[in-house]
Order: sequence, then structure tokens, then C-alpha cells
Amino acid sequence: MKRETGIELGDAVPAQGLSGGHMFQRTTREIKVSVQPAYLADQSAPDSNHFFWAYTVLIENGGRDTVQLRTRYWRIIDANGRTIEVKGAGVVGQQPILRPGEKFEYKSGTPLETPSGMMLGAYQMQTAEGVAFQVDIPLFPLDSPHEARRIH
Repeated sequence: MKRETGIELGDAVPAQGLSGGHMFQRTTREIKVSVQPAYLADQSAPDSNHFFWAYTVLIENGGRDTVQLRTRYWRIIDANGRTIEVKGAGVVGQQPILRPGEKFEYKSGTPLETPSGMMLGAYQMQTAEGVAFQVDIPLFPLDSPHEARRIH
């Protein structure tokens, strides 16, 4: 299913991450994006409605073409449905080039005013021949132990 941003929402694959947390994966045009979110209690202040998550992103080029990550687009949605959009060049100050079989990993983070939310997004990639294409970032939850859980 595509939304107005052109980002595919389906087919995110949860997997076990390296540090035991859940990792969410999505492959587009042989580029696999894996994201592992983690709630950071030491950087959060629940009494002040400040909740913080770190996330680790691993991008793997499983294709035959050398590609460069040109831009990023994130949609960050809190538990109240408030949406923040983040757009920009590259990631963490870089526009990495990935040859076939290469990987690039980075860490970043995001605050929310609610104890849970979700993120999704896309990277604009470009081949060495100049062909641009979009790689979807899987939808992943931002869960904290402060979220009230209801059993139906």
C-alpha cells in the first residue's frame, strides 16, 4: 500500500537484532534496509513527557550496481498521531557510496512527547550511471515501558 509520500507501508520483516532487540527489514531493488530501535531511559524524562529512542540503520547493497545514498525522508508519528517530517541530504552528514556487497551502518535518534510512536521513511539512491530510485525504510515501532497496554 502506498501513501501520498509514495512510501510502501507493507512487507516490513521483523527479525532478531544483534543486541537482542527487534530489527525491522525491508528490501527494495536489492538494497536491504534494517532498523533496530531502542528506548533510551537515561535520556528520557517521562514526567516531563520527553521520551527518546535511538535507532541503528544498516543498509546493504545486494545488487550488481554501485549506488549512492543521496537524500533521506523520515515520517515520525507519535501516539497522538502528530507527524513530523524530516528531509535532507544524506544521513549523519554523509552520502555513502555502496558497491555490490558493501554495507553502511549509522546510528541516530529521535524524541517524542508520547511514550510510543512509529517511524518510516525512504532514501533516494542513485546508481553510478545516474539512475535515481527510492529505497523504502521499513515501518518500525517506538515503544517504551511507559506505554499503558490494554488487553482486549
